[in-house]
Amino acid sequence: MNRYLIAIIFGLIALIIIGVLIFVPHQPAANMNDFAKCLSGKGAVLYKSLNCPFCQKEIEAFGDSFRFVQHVDCLQEPQKCLDAGIRGTPTWVFSDGRKFEGLQGVEKLSQESGCPLNP
Repeated sequence: MNRYLIAIIFGLIALIIIGVLIFVPHQPAANMNDFAKCLSGKGAVLYKSLNCPFCQKEIEAFGDSFRFVQHVDCLQEPQKCLDAGIRGTPTWVFSDGRKFEGLQGVEKLSQESGCPLNP
């Protein structure tokens, strides 16, 4: 009986560890502030909406550094999104007119913008 109890305890501990690894957001790299500032400095704007799960994933990738990202919430400012020709969120618009619709991730944003993730 003791072996079963020990196995159950180790099983529960393993489940807790797996849950934490899956559901706890990972902290962004220390240089994410510089990356977010670089994107904004190059005129990149994220068009998003509060009810969009893909938008939330994009935002979470920046962590606290998202405050440096230029963004427009299409639910709060629909005319800005209409004027920019936004068909869905998330959409990144670069100052040269390029649009990237859907979840992009920071690696692709880095490639497209020239903003380094690892300075």
